[in-house]
Amino acid sequence: MPLVLTQLRGIKHVQQGDDLVKLIIDALVGNDLSLKDGDIVVLAQKIVSKSEGRLINLTTVNPSARAIQIGKEVEKRPELIELILQESNEVLRTRPGTIIVEHKSGFVCANAGIDHSNVMGTWGEPKDWVLLLPEDADKSAEYIRKGLEKYYRVRIGVMIIDSHGRAWRLGVIGMAIGLSGLPGLVDLHGKPDMYDYKLRVTRVAAVDELAAGASLMMGQADEATPVIHVRGFPYKLREGSAGELVRSKELDLFR
Repeated sequence: MPLVLTQLRGIKHVQQGDDLVKLIIDALVGNDLSLKDGDIVVLAQKIVSKSEGRLINLTTVNPSARAIQIGKEVEKRPELIELILQESNEVLRTRPGTIIVEHKSGFVCANAGIDHSNVMGTWGEPKDWVLLLPEDADKSAEYIRKGLEKYYRVRIGVMIIDSHGRAWRLGVIGMAIGLSGLPGLVDLHGKPDMYDYKLRVTRVAAVDELAAGASLMMGQADEATPVIHVRGFPYKLREGSAGELVRSKELDLFR
């Protein structure tokens, strides 16, 4: 089966409290699609965070002494640094313009995933509004998955993705930060290659591979296509979590 990724067009701007399950169902209908067993729905992190009320105005944040000090070092607003500290387990690296942390969910990223782009509040200056990642992206994905499965009576997977940088390469790429109903990692240990050599250590970050393609379809600017329908995922669905993809500190050569 070919792998087919389809943009769900016509999705409105998401606000706090919006029902994403209904939004996705309406979008599927509007794009003449339905869900079948094995399909996957990929959501941009921003619409999940917005629906969950993760929008914060920086003028309401009281920065700590530590946030003020780090803010001077990295040349960022101390209010933003305070939010980054609250959303993180540990600060790993800093330099002017950049702060790398271990997010509360366990993965390493810049600025704890807090973002200004495509964010608009209901009062004050637009520059003061930022959006935090979902508190528990796996749980968010599970909620959406169960709602869609109940409506369509199918077995599917749901992913929440965000744009992240990588240690070895320039540029951002779509990566999974939350998932439900599909494997994060696929272990190919013992599988034969073309010459019957059995693979020993190959593990595929299947959700990140799919996230990269979905992110390409979503775009990074004003495309307004934050949900992607996927058919033809080449691996069996199973219960999974984004934690599968987190490298332990003992094996992380960058720590």
